[in-house]
Amino acid sequence: MVQFSALFSGLAKSISIKSGRNGRVDVGREAADTLTKEAKKNDLILSCPGILKGSNNFASTYSKRGKKGINQDCFTVWEEFGCQEDMIFCGIFDGHGPWGHLVAKGVREMMPSSLLCNWQEALALSSFNHEVDLKLDRSLHQFNIWKQSYLKTCSAIDQQLEQHTVIDSYHSGTTALTIVRQGDLIVVANVGDSRAVLATTSDDGSLVPVQLTVDHKPNLPQETERIKQSGGRVFCPHDEPGVYRVWMPSGESVGGPGLALSRAFGDHYIKEFGLISEPEVSQRNITSRDQFVILATDGVWDVISNQEAIEIVSSTPEREESSKRLVESAVSAWKCKRRGIAMDDISAICLFFHSSSTSQQDDPIKLPY
Repeated sequence: MVQFSALFSGLAKSISIKSGRNGRVDVGREAADTLTKEAKKNDLILSCPGILKGSNNFASTYSKRGKKGINQDCFTVWEEFGCQEDMIFCGIFDGHGPWGHLVAKGVREMMPSSLLCNWQEALALSSFNHEVDLKLDRSLHQFNIWKQSYLKTCSAIDQQLEQHTVIDSYHSGTTALTIVRQGDLIVVANVGDSRAVLATTSDDGSLVPVQLTVDHKPNLPQETERIKQSGGRVFCPHDEPGVYRVWMPSGESVGGPGLALSRAFGDHYIKEFGLISEPEVSQRNITSRDQFVILATDGVWDVISNQEAIEIVSSTPEREESSKRLVESAVSAWKCKRRGIAMDDISAICLFFHSSSTSQQDDPIKLPY
């Protein structure tokens, strides 16, 4: 296995020599971008419906356009993330607003390389403080590095979006749900209302769901409090009972409908009124009981329960078809449970933790939409 730190430092040194002193500020970014290009060349990144199989992971992805126009969902899976054989990155993004599809794709492109860059920087800084390292549990120390890397990454991405000359994110935005698996540790970072659900085996042998994320809705007490303290308002429109949205203060014009999210990238028109892009970051150590994790946009969870989702995936004969079957089950559920309501875009990633004798394909397979 090629050590990430050594490879990254080598790339950075090479780029630094070519760029000179003035270019050293962006050395880490360029090195991360180089790793991204190499991964794409080696078919280690999947950004369309299909499968990606590694030595320790198996990922299945699928997406279905809804009835509201262009599909604003997108995703990515990067096996051997950062040239580490025991790492994989998965991310799913749900855009909204006139340019939501561009915002979602923009965040999808920026997130992995930016996270790599910040993670390497955090690793380097931690190496200078051995005393603190020795006092911390190894897994906790590992998690703290990822958490700080995520916080820095998400803040930087949102600033880049605000200053972007091509992507208009003033009245458009996206959610972002990502997972990094590093050995037996998974780190989950969530912004918005996409959801991660893990399937694990209980003591009696049954498969049970464990929700790893919180849906960031404006009516959550802690979210409402922050929004109100920032001068924003939270309430349901008369024509949408039960759908809480973030609104600008009373007396000010709203440049569009209120936002049904309390956290998102973009949507800069309402950022000063309590909407944030700060992720909630959590961790879990994978055991032999943990089978797989589902990352899906709210188009799935609006009509499929956590228990139903893991049963659909676990009962699919071939892992290759797991995400497609989950998405198609959600499509059928929309027709039955939400008649008269335009179906949302529906997307899912199913990441399996253990090898299966039924899946022998080593190369990425792309499925038709």
